[in-house]
Amino acid sequence: MKTLFDKVWDAHVVTEVKDGPTQLYIDRHLCHEVTSPQAFAGLRARGLSVFRPEQTTLTADHNIPTMGQENPIRDAISRFQVETLAKNAREFGLTYYGLGNPKNGIVHVIGPENGYTQPGMTIVCGDSHTSTHGAFGAIAFGIGTSEVEMVLASQCILQTRPKTMRINFEGKLSENVGAKDMALYMISQLTTGGATGYFVEYAGEAVRNLTMEQRMTLCNLSIEMGARGGLIAPDETTFNYIKGRQFAPQGERWEEALAYWKTLKSDEGAVFDKEVTFDAGKIPPMITYGTNPGMGMPIDGTIPKLEDIDNAGKISFEKSLKYMGFEPGEKLEGKQIDFVFLGSCTNGRIEDFRQFTEYVKGKKKAENVTAWLVPGSWQVRKQIKEEGLDRILQEAGFEIRQPGCSACLAMNDDKVPAGKYAVSTSNRNFEGRQGPGARTILASPLVAAAAAVNGKITQP
Repeated sequence: MKTLFDKVWDAHVVTEVKDGPTQLYIDRHLCHEVTSPQAFAGLRARGLSVFRPEQTTLTADHNIPTMGQENPIRDAISRFQVETLAKNAREFGLTYYGLGNPKNGIVHVIGPENGYTQPGMTIVCGDSHTSTHGAFGAIAFGIGTSEVEMVLASQCILQTRPKTMRINFEGKLSENVGAKDMALYMISQLTTGGATGYFVEYAGEAVRNLTMEQRMTLCNLSIEMGARGGLIAPDETTFNYIKGRQFAPQGERWEEALAYWKTLKSDEGAVFDKEVTFDAGKIPPMITYGTNPGMGMPIDGTIPKLEDIDNAGKISFEKSLKYMGFEPGEKLEGKQIDFVFLGSCTNGRIEDFRQFTEYVKGKKKAENVTAWLVPGSWQVRKQIKEEGLDRILQEAGFEIRQPGCSACLAMNDDKVPAGKYAVSTSNRNFEGRQGPGARTILASPLVAAAAAVNGKITQP
């Protein structure tokens, strides 16, 4: 009896070191401009080429501006990193989606939408949110720069086999509750270290009922509770999403692939090292109040009181609230905010924009709010235009920016000023994550839309 994780992992083992790591074969390697330069420099220094260039895909996303991409990047460091990525792609003969390319976008958005991401694969990238691709029944995880070099040189990586965990979401979600709420609720219950050392499989009725884009959101946040990655067994929803995409199998190859993909599920009676079950119907719309994704609560809830926090966590709890400008026991519903960010590899896909647009339709953006609406890719931006969402958003006072990681992290021009509150659909609310002194409240696209229209934290 094998788990889904075991099946995929075992199919990719090249060798096993006794009492040591496993040499794992990698099917798809994704690279961006931040974590790859030293890896390519390492290849150069050793006189090596990329072992299997057709299995490596590059895109610029973290450092790029989301306005005026047709002009040279103003920031010298960002410009240098993007130019270096382009140079490395040319030198080593790799596929590169740079600025101006219609396939450019956030690395974890363009992989699935182009059909690169497929069930049963092993996928790596020098980026912690690589777990996103696990939504397809793939083993996908982030790697460090030295490991990026290892994969470029050999198409393999040395990894210690993680333990397995299954998280079941049983029952149906309530209205206005989605994958982002599921993730924030799960992390608030299990803590940011609750899945350390595990690879998580998500299962249960609520997970099966999620769309592919919602599944990607759930898997994306696996890393925020310490997991090595998260994955979901592929099903008809998965197959329908992949079929017809440019780099997906075609014709006879599609039928062969489909036959294999249908075997990718945990066997009845397969044993996990740990199992957790949540009642999906009890999950409310969520927000965060602190400086890690585990500090989450219902929108209409209250921040915990000091006496409710374990002694070991009291100092960090107080430090976090001081940074956020909040008090223990405070309610946040109705609190005025300054910025709203819709985007990132967590919530920058077309369904996120549809949901945001549906809420703001016929309404107006609050005057006190600066809103950054940033598609995860040019393909998403194209779809926004084709569906007429841009017109509805413009009528409501919103502007669509150009694709990129944007305000998810302070590595480009989109920085939230010190002391300002941002309701953000991204994945991390660490101190300074969205700019020095910025205060981040993580939420779903629907909650972000309600905040953008009302100018305050609002139950959608």
